[in-house]
Amino acid sequence: MKEINIRDIKENPVSLIADGWGLVTAGNKEKFNTMTVSWGAVGEIWGKDAVFVFIRPQRYTYEFLEKEDVFTLSFYGEEYKKALGFCGKASGRDVNKAAECGFTPLFTDGGVTFEEAKYTIVCRKMASQFIDPRGFEDSAIENNYANNDYHKVYIGEILKVYEK
Repeated sequence: MKEINIRDIKENPVSLIADGWGLVTAGNKEKFNTMTVSWGAVGEIWGKDAVFVFIRPQRYTYEFLEKEDVFTLSFYGEEYKKALGFCGKASGRDVNKAAECGFTPLFTDGGVTFEEAKYTIVCRKMASQFIDPRGFEDSAIENNYANNDYHKVYIGEILKVYEK
């Protein structure tokens, strides 16, 4: 992996997240978990390059994001779309998703990513907060929370970016 500036990623960040999906991963060498994300953003806040990821509290990865200061957001080629689908459906409580998908864990900069990633963004948590349903202005958004299981938004400062 070669370190690059976030601005050197030539692919559209909306497309990377919404169409290509990614993995958010947190933990350490002893224990980590990953899950697929298709909601999120890359941008700037408080004078820092940042990512925004959304995790429901019932997801196993939530526990790892709560414990760790560093997490990664990684993106893959189209050939990994089936594996990313699996990582979004299966729970790390029940199965080793990395092993099932043939992903090779890579521990770097206090975070966990996978050798197969096309891009890895290493982040340090700056803030997190549950979505407040009182702030919804669009009923379409409310339709995503029939069980009132609101996402927690994590804002991560981008520490490093790697390209395969």
